Amino acid sequence: MKVWLVSVAILFVLAEVYIAIKDFILPLPIYVLGGAILAIASNYDKGIMALFRQEATADRDIISQTATLIEKRK
Repeated sequence: MKVWLVSVAILFVLAEVYIAIKDFILPLPIYVLGGAILAIASNYDKGIMALFRQEATADRDIISQTATLIEKRK
């Protein structure tokens, strides 16, 4: 009998918590701030300077790919 009462009580609490969470809505700035934090956290290992150096390395990659294609063609 005790197990049954505890099970029913737990299910009741879980149902009430689910209803409360389902009706809870965060304002838009919280979502924007959360997205920014996730973006920073996911790119943290690259460092901030990698954003500025990325343009210079992209040009070198194109040149090296072109040079490789020319060498293969010969």
